[in-house]
Amino acid sequence: MSLRQVACTECGANVPPEFVNADEFLGCPGCGQLFRVFTFPALQRTMAGNAGLPAVETGEASCFYHAQKKAIVACDSCGRFLCALCDVEIGVSHRCPACLEAGKRTQKLETIEDRRTLYDGLALVLATVPLLLWPFTLFTAPAALFLVVRYWRRPLSVLPRTRIRFVLAFLIAFAQVCGWLFLFYFLATNRRNTA
Repeated sequence: MSLRQVACTECGANVPPEFVNADEFLGCPGCGQLFRVFTFPALQRTMAGNAGLPAVETGEASCFYHAQKKAIVACDSCGRFLCALCDVEIGVSHRCPACLEAGKRTQKLETIEDRRTLYDGLALVLATVPLLLWPFTLFTAPAALFLVVRYWRRPLSVLPRTRIRFVLAFLIAFAQVCGWLFLFYFLATNRRNTA
């Protein structure tokens, strides 16, 4: 959007650039209506981007998706020639938009991650929810301990997050396992004493 597109609300006349962000009310050059125009700095900024190079000679390769643009690289997956607009650089490899989408769907691109399993939350749920029905803790407490030990070094979330859920899950599950061991020991010694 440029400043020429800012118009008076009464008559629709274009607002001169000196009217934008002025300190006082100014009259419209078309109708005389007093107004002030405040704009975000982005409105005054020109859009910068990589528009791609035009194919200047007939012997040069053009982009698969934009025939009028000069190809600068080939896709590492399918080999299609790509212009600067279509080139998606992932690490040291170059992909076209179609291969990028196919890689996301089939999950063959390891560097692109759009979801993550939150093992710390899963371990905490396994440790706490079965407390309501305590016999299930015989199975869920070791599972929670396994998740804590197995996934401790994995990235937690895309957003910043601490390992407090892992710590809580470990403590609760460890207490449950100790409780079960104590119960089994008590039952075994009690059975021996009664026999």
